[in-house]
Amino acid sequence: MSHSLLVLGGTTEASALCRALAERQDPAIVSLAGRVANPKPLPLPTRVGGFRGVAGLRDYIRNEGITHVIDATHPFADQMSRNAISACAETNTPLCALTRAPWQAQDGDIWHHVPNISGAVAALQGEAKRVFLAVGRMHLDDFAPNPQHHYVLRLVDAPDALPFPKAQAIIARGPFGFDEDCALLRDHRIDLIVSKNSGGTGARAKIDAARHLGLPIVMIDRPTLPPRTETHSVQGVLDWLDHSGVNRGV
Repeated sequence: MSHSLLVLGGTTEASALCRALAERQDPAIVSLAGRVANPKPLPLPTRVGGFRGVAGLRDYIRNEGITHVIDATHPFADQMSRNAISACAETNTPLCALTRAPWQAQDGDIWHHVPNISGAVAALQGEAKRVFLAVGRMHLDDFAPNPQHHYVLRLVDAPDALPFPKAQAIIARGPFGFDEDCALLRDHRIDLIVSKNSGGTGARAKIDAARHLGLPIVMIDRPTLPPRTETHSVQGVLDWLDHSGVNRGV
């Protein structure tokens, strides 16, 4: 059976969308990149692994009879999002992005904006600090040029090895609460946080905790993507589908 909807998933928002599509019995399949060892089960048929670039995604759309694509990947999974934009343009397939609204600085926030991971690495040059490095497992090696810091990491899966001489990994799956993150930052005597501007609510607690404790954040701004249809809510995606001629399940 072909699935008319392809959800590019891996986020809390994608999971919520999958539940909504399953409840409506919309014919859909969700694709995960496979970077988490044991992802939470989803109520839709699921494939795991990449598409091998634009050409692979384009062929998958054609071969599987995909009529609509929803990009609900992480805001920093920009290569996948770019591939989706290109593959959908080449196949004339409607595309909608389900994204998180980015965090906005509030009174009391101490943010040092940097454009990318390289900018964050450069911002850590200098005297040793205790750093809460909230950038995900894939970017840890990028920070190896600054071994003077003591790094605290919170990861879903335990890493094979850490590229720093002084580091501690906390293995836990979010979302995390404000009190929990205040305690983490206090207990580990954190001086500085490095965070992507992921947006949404699931990872926001550390931002609110940093403001409460007066801690600075090196905030990595989101990558810029070409224009596309975009919404910040599951209902927004469902409304888009309803106005895009999706064949509903039975």
